[in-house]
Amino acid sequence: MTQFLTTAVLALAGAAAHAAPDQALIQRGEYLARAGDCIACHSAPGKPAFAGGLAIDSGHGIIYSTNITPDKQKGIGTYTEQQFSDAVRKGVKPDGTHLYPAMPYTSYAKVSDADMKALYAFFQSGVKTSNYEPPATKMSFPFNMRWGMGVWNYFFADSRPFVAQAGWSDKVKQGAYLVEGLGHCSSCHTPRGFAMNEKASNSGQASFLAGGELNDWPVPSLRGMPRWNEAQIVDYLQTGRNHGSAVAGEMTAVVEHSTSHLREDDLSAIAAYLKALPPVPPRGPAVKPQGKDETARKLTAAVNLNLGERLYLDNCSACHFVNGKGASRVFPELDGATVINADNPTALINVILHGARTPSTEKAPSILVMPGFSRRLSDAEVATLATFLRQGWTNTAASVSEREVAKVRAKAH
Repeated sequence: MTQFLTTAVLALAGAAAHAAPDQALIQRGEYLARAGDCIACHSAPGKPAFAGGLAIDSGHGIIYSTNITPDKQKGIGTYTEQQFSDAVRKGVKPDGTHLYPAMPYTSYAKVSDADMKALYAFFQSGVKTSNYEPPATKMSFPFNMRWGMGVWNYFFADSRPFVAQAGWSDKVKQGAYLVEGLGHCSSCHTPRGFAMNEKASNSGQASFLAGGELNDWPVPSLRGMPRWNEAQIVDYLQTGRNHGSAVAGEMTAVVEHSTSHLREDDLSAIAAYLKALPPVPPRGPAVKPQGKDETARKLTAAVNLNLGERLYLDNCSACHFVNGKGASRVFPELDGATVINADNPTALINVILHGARTPSTEKAPSILVMPGFSRRLSDAEVATLATFLRQGWTNTAASVSEREVAKVRAKAH
């Protein structure tokens, strides 16, 4: 009898282990995967979702994202929960191979055990299996020697869990947890050192989220967000636009695939956290601005204009107007815009040459398109127009050279 009961208990335990997965846990994991924007890197055009294959230019070779569907041969279907956690939070595969930090495991190290469990449930039971095999990553020597990542991790990877700062409210703590961890915002918005390491890993460090560069694009500081209030931050993350700005570059995909899918309370928490950070001290002006009223008066009179002012009237003023204010939630404001006043003019040049488009989101389904002027304007004209934008109204950025424009145009080709 005892033997029979023991056998029955074991059978029931085995059945429970193979029972239908917890749907609530899977749904939670799906939401967290959105917060982590996993789909953006682990999905390539024309390939199944999460099947990998996206090419990421590291500057030292091309990294191809991996298949993270539950396929047992090409994906992660054989991973245990611990192996999944080690890959996500430590950057180490089950066979001991190190991942490159293009996978932001340095941020994901802050994800809680409970959230990691939900993510594992989603990727094992909520993702459609694909046997697609991405191309092999091809890095130049010595970066192709993955064991070296163990050394890099020793010096630069912070594996400590999330720790809230003293004095934070529960709302700010929740926002910080999302930003520091799954949101991995520091991957782009924190300056990097000589080894491509982030110079800070948590909110207690002054350079954390203080701005940087991504693929030669200037990335603004998120600390304090002095030009926006909390509602405007939420609006931007939900829709890719707000009263005076619109997304461009890499942030377009972040809004499309990640932040626009987050709950209002989480976005509000993120906004509260960003506003709670001490802002980066403003730098001094590079040049004296033309002046808000003077620029508007001269453009309105359209008399004795220089080339930059004529180019602006001919190509930009219909949408952004002579006062550079644009139209709320439609045409971005140019006066005081971060992308225009950045030390590095590459992003501005890119937008002038190639245009930009907002993503379609649930709360803002229309796609707003700014045309590019690469075929219409020469390098010299783009440089002159960009210089006017960076010194008109109250903008105080340095001039743009024809050589800088030519470099951006050549890279696009």
